[in-house]
Amino acid sequence: MVIRTRLLALAATTALAGGLLAATQPELSATVRAPGLVAADNSAAAAKIRVATYNIHAGAGSDQMFDLDRTAAALDALDADVIGLQEVDVHWSERSQWRDLVRELARELRMWPAFGPIYSLDPLEPGQPRREYGVAVLSRFPVLRSWNHEITRLSTQEPNPVPRPMPGFLEALLWAKGRLVHAYVTHLDYRPDPAVRQTQVAETVDILEDDPRHATQVLLGDFNAPPEAPELAELWTAVDDAWLVADATSGDPATYPADAPAQRIDYVTVSDNVRVRSAVVPSEPGVVAASDHRPVVADLKLSRRD
Repeated sequence: MVIRTRLLALAATTALAGGLLAATQPELSATVRAPGLVAADNSAAAAKIRVATYNIHAGAGSDQMFDLDRTAAALDALDADVIGLQEVDVHWSERSQWRDLVRELARELRMWPAFGPIYSLDPLEPGQPRREYGVAVLSRFPVLRSWNHEITRLSTQEPNPVPRPMPGFLEALLWAKGRLVHAYVTHLDYRPDPAVRQTQVAETVDILEDDPRHATQVLLGDFNAPPEAPELAELWTAVDDAWLVADATSGDPATYPADAPAQRIDYVTVSDNVRVRSAVVPSEPGVVAASDHRPVVADLKLSRRD
């Protein structure tokens, strides 16, 4: 029933998006042409966009100090149109000063946000906001709709967790230069035992396959496994690793730990109708200092519309 409801909503959004945006073009243009945002573009020509993934470590840098201004500056330096974030706090705890990182970063960067909490807990005191932690999308393009899909997880908030469906696999439907783009953000299980990750990958592929045929898909995330890991094998049947299919790459692809990266666990991946023009793991000091992960940035060329 959940999948059917999503498909019906998606079909309606797909059918109406162009006409709805065209009908509201004056108001939309006034919004998206503000500094830092990208104006709606209905061109049928192939479109170029930049995407990135970044595990922001709840705003704490490689020095373990919380500094959201530093995080915002690092994100701004990526100059990405769409950014997938992992380890995002919203009124979560003292570690991030009880702040809403999604709202603050979106406002600072002048981007549209979508948030997919993995955990949504009661506040410590009545009347306070819920304590939430999860993944997010920041986009220069309008977010038409978002879904917080469930995949199997082992909770870190329970004393004796068992694998069970939990939210936190975010899908944001974007209107990017006259195209619908399904931007997904995920954070796979970190434990050495790959069993939960393997289940998560299978469920991820099922969700991706629910999209319309030839949908433009971008999956961003911290997979907590190298590309050759057996548990990721099924994923590579559904999406392409941007680093491997890019026309050009720059730098070392390892992303963790940020100050001396030895593991490639953070990814930009795309559907096969997206061309990856370039991929890079930035190594500038400001970016390296802002988290315990390095981001991955990819320049994409979206196919022409039908």
